[in-house]
Amino acid sequence: MHFVDAKGILTANKGSCGMNICRGCTHGCIYCDSRSTCYQFTHPFEDIEVKQNAPELLEKALKSKRKKCMIGTGAMSDPYMHCEKDLKLTRKCLEIIQKHGFGAAVQTKSDLILRDIDLLDEINQSAKCVVQMTLTTFDESLCRIIEPNVCSTKRRIEVLEKMQEKGIPTVVWLTPVLPFINDTVENITAILNECVRTGVKGVIDFGMGLTLREGDREYYYAALDRNFPGMKEQYIRRYGNAYELPSPNGRELLKVFRKICSDNGIMSDPNECFRYLNELPEKYEQMSLFDM
Repeated sequence: MHFVDAKGILTANKGSCGMNICRGCTHGCIYCDSRSTCYQFTHPFEDIEVKQNAPELLEKALKSKRKKCMIGTGAMSDPYMHCEKDLKLTRKCLEIIQKHGFGAAVQTKSDLILRDIDLLDEINQSAKCVVQMTLTTFDESLCRIIEPNVCSTKRRIEVLEKMQEKGIPTVVWLTPVLPFINDTVENITAILNECVRTGVKGVIDFGMGLTLREGDREYYYAALDRNFPGMKEQYIRRYGNAYELPSPNGRELLKVFRKICSDNGIMSDPNECFRYLNELPEKYEQMSLFDM
């Protein structure tokens, strides 16, 4: 981990703003797109670059914004990595968001977010807060292989339950779906049933598959060699160097996905989910438990 003084903290995105406090990640997910060379990392991915002046930058930026909006975080780097336990920069930024009356959309795989549930609740009551959790596999042993340094799927589902109890809306990222690994009807159905049970507002999926770019592909293939001998060759035969790697079971999985979401009033269109995440109503009413 190393520290830098950044020049800016917010990026505009269709009426909302994005914020990444760190660059890099220690979760170790074998499929992570953020490892791709297109993001031009100048340091090892696990050597987290921390924007130590993030709270000061955010304070200045929100003071000068005339219109309130949603502030999203977690798209490129999880805001609740292990270092956050001591740094508390995410919490400081959430306090600033709450103070200035903005909304927050937080994406994570970590149960450390429960430390800040009081603050997330305050933001949700005064503006709007949405917690986004990534769920890829219901099999706990498989989860430890593909997402080795982060809490289990079971624990992430418990986070969704806690958010439901507080009336904080949630969105699940059901992605990526790894061909020949977690692309089964049983896995997708089990995850979606938990989404139904915990009152998830929307589920984001991009067609039941995986994307690989330079940098990301090499790391992923090395992980396949370690954990799934012979599978790399299966990928190369089927996909070559393609960017998009759709699951051979994709059509069947999408059918299951759309039916369960439709039957239970869960948003399943990515554009609809993103509109929900990005929009901050002028008068936001906290989600009622009766609406879940």
